[in-house]
Amino acid sequence: MRILLTTVVIIGVILSILIGCQQEVDIRTAQYAVNGQKVYRTHCQNCHGDKGEGLGNLYPPLTDTTFLQKNSDQLACIIKYGISGELEVAGRNFNNTMPASNLSSIDIAYVLTYINTKINKGKQIYSLEKVEKNLKKCN
Repeated sequence: MRILLTTVVIIGVILSILIGCQQEVDIRTAQYAVNGQKVYRTHCQNCHGDKGEGLGNLYPPLTDTTFLQKNSDQLACIIKYGISGELEVAGRNFNNTMPASNLSSIDIAYVLTYINTKINKGKQIYSLEKVEKNLKKCN
């Protein structure tokens, strides 16, 4: 009886630790996404649309997960400093200018997490640490 009780307690502790760690990551991601939605609505939605669908041939969609993954390390630079010239997204060519933003590093992390988790149904956070690291590498 004592061995059974000890085993149950140990399994309970292990499950609590695993569940506790998972919830912490999910809560942080949810916080980033909620804040990112506010940033997106204010700074991105007019050009990229309510659901990231883009605007015709003027502004590319934000729903091309292949493009987003392939250019993941450049996304913070694009948001912070803008981009111009030809760009292929979702099998279409765009040739327009995206102006630089005045967004802080944390706002960029929030909006990229929102794009990843809410628009594209991903689960990965785009952390502040990753944004700051990538901004140091901008040309």
